[in-house]
Amino acid sequence: MASLIFSFLAHLPLPLLQRIGFLAGWLTYALSPSYRRRLRANLEHALGAEVANRIWRRVVGETGKQALELPWVLLRPQEEVVAKVVKVSGWEHVEAAEATGGGILFITPHLGCFEIAAQYFSRHKPITVLYRAPKKAVLQPVINAGRSRGNMRLAPADVGGVRRLIKALRAREAVGMLPDQVPGSGEGAWLPFFGRPAYTMTLAARLSEVAGVTTIFAWAERLPGGQGFHLHLRPPLQPLEGDVETRTAAINREMEAQIRDNPAQYLWGYNRYKRPRGGPSPSSATRENQA
Repeated sequence: MASLIFSFLAHLPLPLLQRIGFLAGWLTYALSPSYRRRLRANLEHALGAEVANRIWRRVVGETGKQALELPWVLLRPQEEVVAKVVKVSGWEHVEAAEATGGGILFITPHLGCFEIAAQYFSRHKPITVLYRAPKKAVLQPVINAGRSRGNMRLAPADVGGVRRLIKALRAREAVGMLPDQVPGSGEGAWLPFFGRPAYTMTLAARLSEVAGVTTIFAWAERLPGGQGFHLHLRPPLQPLEGDVETRTAAINREMEAQIRDNPAQYLWGYNRYKRPRGGPSPSSATRENQA
């Protein structure tokens, strides 16, 4: 049933899907007290009470749009999807990276329409994308098909997948990933994200160390009225240097800067600060670092 609904939604026009998503966002907010508390708490902690009170209603609607446009992005013909990227800022950074002859690491937070960035680049050159299996296993074949068409390839979030990502970068191809999700135990470090300890994956930092790699931060802004998307691309504001943990902390700061550009389109309802099952607590990690 879930896969049928997913496929049905993909056939609806994008503007209609986003309107339905807006309503779905508010329905979820109304029916889930835990989601409601987490969204408001994360938003207020990161941006302060004044900003949170000003934009939280937009956040609720934009989060619903983000969820409902996913079937359209993954299952519509890729040419149609890419055509909805009506503006691109910063493509010169991609061209400059390609001129160096190395691979490109695209880093995208859960901001705007994060799925469409890799779809757009794949029309240009091959890109391998890190993925985690959806919670509903019945949707996995459908979602995987949408993420692995044309020049897009998938790398699961395991040891084999990491090898695949490194191989792609060494072959001077592109890799895409979303590092602002909680990794498994032993795959991250407790580092600040909007001033609060968050268990953060270190994989992006390790990939940025591959010889010849250029790191580019990307996100696709959702334009009003179903007009399409504006793809933003830029290099790090500060060079990514130092050891893995230092680089990981820097990547968090870079994503914070992206999110501040349009905080209403970030996924504030995600439980970003949770402790992974079997993982260390923030306090124990601090004690180990001090020892």
